[in-house]
Amino acid sequence: MTHKLLAAAALLTVAAPAFEARAQKTRGKIEDAEIEIVKERVNELPPAARNFEKVKIEAPAKTTTAPAYTYPDFRLPSDKLNPTVRVLTIRQEQLPELSGNYLKAAIGNYGTAYGRAYLHNNRSETLNYGLDFKHLSSSRGPIDRENSRQSQTSLGLNGETYSGPLVLGAKVNLGRERYNFYGYNRNVIDLPKSDSLKQVFKRAGVLVYARNRARDAAFQYDLGLGYNYWSDAFKASESNVYATLRSAYKLTETSQVKVDGDLSFISHKDAVTESRPFFQVAPAFETTLNRLNLRVGATLGYTGDTITNARQFNVFPALRAAYTVTEDKFVVYAGLGGGIERVTLYDLSTENPWLAPNVRVADTRRGPTLYFGFDAAPARALEVKARVTLSNDRNLYFYNNSARDTTKFDLVYDQKSTQLFNLHGEVIYNAAEQLRLGLKADYNGYNVKTLAQPFHRPKFQSTLFGSYNFYDKLRVGAELYTLSSSYGAGYTGGSFEPAYIPGTQVVRPTDTVIDLNLRGDYQLTEQFSIFLLGNNLLGRSNMQYLNYPVKGINVLGGVSYQF
Repeated sequence: MTHKLLAAAALLTVAAPAFEARAQKTRGKIEDAEIEIVKERVNELPPAARNFEKVKIEAPAKTTTAPAYTYPDFRLPSDKLNPTVRVLTIRQEQLPELSGNYLKAAIGNYGTAYGRAYLHNNRSETLNYGLDFKHLSSSRGPIDRENSRQSQTSLGLNGETYSGPLVLGAKVNLGRERYNFYGYNRNVIDLPKSDSLKQVFKRAGVLVYARNRARDAAFQYDLGLGYNYWSDAFKASESNVYATLRSAYKLTETSQVKVDGDLSFISHKDAVTESRPFFQVAPAFETTLNRLNLRVGATLGYTGDTITNARQFNVFPALRAAYTVTEDKFVVYAGLGGGIERVTLYDLSTENPWLAPNVRVADTRRGPTLYFGFDAAPARALEVKARVTLSNDRNLYFYNNSARDTTKFDLVYDQKSTQLFNLHGEVIYNAAEQLRLGLKADYNGYNVKTLAQPFHRPKFQSTLFGSYNFYDKLRVGAELYTLSSSYGAGYTGGSFEPAYIPGTQVVRPTDTVIDLNLRGDYQLTEQFSIFLLGNNLLGRSNMQYLNYPVKGINVLGGVSYQF
């Protein structure tokens, strides 16, 4: 007991200086304090923004537009091999819209020079603006060097402002393209000069638009008003004032009313001056009954075109049904529709730059059109789609060599309707932006009545593509593009003296196109990368348009700077 008392006294002796020091820091006084323990206190946090809506495979909406010819940036856009399917390319090629600015420059064989400048403001909640400049030119081509030269230059400006749910924006596009009519007969003594073959397109476009970005609003709209101008080296011009409307009003959680509209007025000046008015409106009611989605409506359209005496005012049904067999996995759909497709020289000249002067342009009446298909996601990162379309078309255009000059192409039309059978399929595998594999294919069967062949519209086309990302440093990609043979025409026995007498048409097949392209991007630093593109590596002539072979093996190498 004595030992315990002595130990306690020693402990108090040791602790006394420390206690005294703390008392000195509070001026020698220990303040009274009260500690309150509240058992009922509850920490409240604001509700987290969560999205409980499952990702669904939506059945594609009814469309009346034919698959547009496109020209992916994966290829060098100098040979006009235009597939109807867009190819997924290496991710590095198209940067996200607001990720930053970049500059690109490259050179290649055939005297090719490439430049790209994408300049944009930093990410902002109230304002978005920038420009996109592109240039690609080749001083030599596949036929007689300078006689098949080409160049394309474009400048795009865009801007948007955000005020609550309202988005106001504008776009301006300017462009100039130079091509040569090099599809001439080379079995002559004196070859033509490059300047005598020249074709130049000038383009200008302005678009202003407004839309609602509040996704939970009952009324959704996207309204645009624009103007496009186009001219060529033969003093032809086209002015197009147009307006578009896409709108939907939600009636209940499962039903809505949609109204889409298009208005266009074209003034075309050539050997003659003509006006081409056009309007189209498509109201529809859409509802969802458990797994079944239904749309009922109509498409009413008018065009001022009178070629082949086709009806100017047309009414087509707009019916569609989609059934979700397995949620998020499998959707089947079918529909009946139709509509008028606006056709302009502005668009046609991007598809075929060797148009003849004084071509007659007409809008396509597509319908009635029956379609059915499915969208599926049978496994993670895998998409499978298939679609069958049966349509009855009036004034569907075809390209045929002109009887006056076979280096140029006229627009020709079947005097009766053209039946089209289209089978489209695609399989795409996309594994976390590292590996992409895909196959897209189309079969088109055209039943023409008064034309010898469906000129320059191939039956089959496909694109097999793939890309791989090695540790975010090296990105490689490949594409194999095929296009079946189609038909053009030559002429025998014609005469221009003393007056023009058309010759006898001789139908001739074009080449089957098989085009292999490879690409590689290597990231040197966070800002600098180098890239190499190889086009038509099989070295084929790949004559999609009769008399117009494309370049052989062509390679482009350059550097990219991102900031």
